[in-house]
Amino acid sequence: MALGVRGRGALGQGLASETPVTATASSGAVSSRRFLLWLYLVGFLDLFGVSMVVPLLNLHVRSLGVSPVVAGIVEKGRMDLLHAEAREGRNSGSSYGILQLFSSTFVGCWSDVIGRRSSLLVCILLSALGYLLLGMSTNVFLFTLARVPVGVFKHTLSISRALLSDLVTEKDRPLVLGQFNTASGVGFILGPVVGGYLTELDGGFYVTAFICCSVFLLNAGLGLVWLLPWREASLNVPDSGWSSDRKHAIVPIKSEGALQGAATAPMVRRSETKVQAPWVEVMSALKDMKNLIFSALWDIFLVRLLMGVAVMLYYSNFVLALDERFGVRPKTTGYLISYTSALGTLAGFAVGPILRLYKNNSHMVLLHSSALTCLLLLLYSTTGSVAMVVFSSTLLSFSTSIGRTCITDLQLSVGGAQASGTIIGVGQSVTAVGRILAPLLSGVAQEISPCGPPSLGAALALVAILIMTLNRPPFSGDGSERLKQE
Repeated sequence: MALGVRGRGALGQGLASETPVTATASSGAVSSRRFLLWLYLVGFLDLFGVSMVVPLLNLHVRSLGVSPVVAGIVEKGRMDLLHAEAREGRNSGSSYGILQLFSSTFVGCWSDVIGRRSSLLVCILLSALGYLLLGMSTNVFLFTLARVPVGVFKHTLSISRALLSDLVTEKDRPLVLGQFNTASGVGFILGPVVGGYLTELDGGFYVTAFICCSVFLLNAGLGLVWLLPWREASLNVPDSGWSSDRKHAIVPIKSEGALQGAATAPMVRRSETKVQAPWVEVMSALKDMKNLIFSALWDIFLVRLLMGVAVMLYYSNFVLALDERFGVRPKTTGYLISYTSALGTLAGFAVGPILRLYKNNSHMVLLHSSALTCLLLLLYSTTGSVAMVVFSSTLLSFSTSIGRTCITDLQLSVGGAQASGTIIGVGQSVTAVGRILAPLLSGVAQEISPCGPPSLGAALALVAILIMTLNRPPFSGDGSERLKQE
């Protein structure tokens, strides 16, 4: 795996032939590997802390004495949708979802402008502040106030993914993203267990919220330890690019020299000659990104929306449908959901081998995983056997996990040299739109049949497959060729 600044340092055959330059590259690779492992820890702690609190939000807000309608507006905590969204690091909630819809793109672009290091630490610290306020929320006003900093700045996983895309080569990116999803998924599995135990204590919700805040502070502390020895350097980009067309790479500061491939001087001089306020740069970058999004990426974002809604529809009435169709008790269904979540987490390790089998063609992997998801949704909707439900759920955990990784990789590949933070942020905003639409569509489809939501999901997945088939890009694993065609 090539780490550092998208370049492989040539190592000598042995210690005797190792030059100072190659020794520096080797040392940088080791440091980059450690930094990569820290990012995995960030993902684990993030979802571990969040998943301790989220399942308890609905119960807590209702304990404050508000009506169900107000509770739904403030925080619509639904564990079925939470499982569908866990890999994205988000949770359900009307107010929270609306904040995420508008903040995802802005924060992603902000990380491109001011740098991943600063934006990541700020997001972690302000998220910790939100959970601290949540631990003091003794009325609905404080509860709503606590959700604001979390809704606006809870983009730790998105910035981490953008940082990972800067740190590794395009060939290794899907593998690293899959491993990152696996690490964060383990946190999501363990968090509810700890939260469920803590909530049994006196004032259990408040204790859990304070512990969640402590987890985020721990994350920030580890971030300071790992990030202070590192600096942000810009990669080589054409001078004709727009002002924020610079991707931040993380390179260790070494007294004996920088890693190979870190072209810092030209871009440093360029940024020094034209200094603008960060918010001005963000707005300028968003305007320049508009053309890219609507010309080269519209089909990918549409596929992301359709497949996201399809999976959310599958989870939206999962517990109720199994009860009505097969008489399966919610407790047993909970075991099935935990089982499929664990499998989905482990699926991150399969991304690398699968992509090697497909010669790093993320588009084809996404197409085939979406086709498998569509068929499994149809099977789940039409089967009359619990065994087939378990079978379809097992394979769905793999197909959806691999599809999520591939569509993120495809976004970054097609985006080319553009800002990865902005592209990932727009993708999260698209997912937030799906999170708003899914409960509405599920309610309508549920009126027709318990099988209505997953059947509608299969239809949406079929539309996504048709879009991918009709807009097949003229490249295999390299998005730059598609940009030339646009």
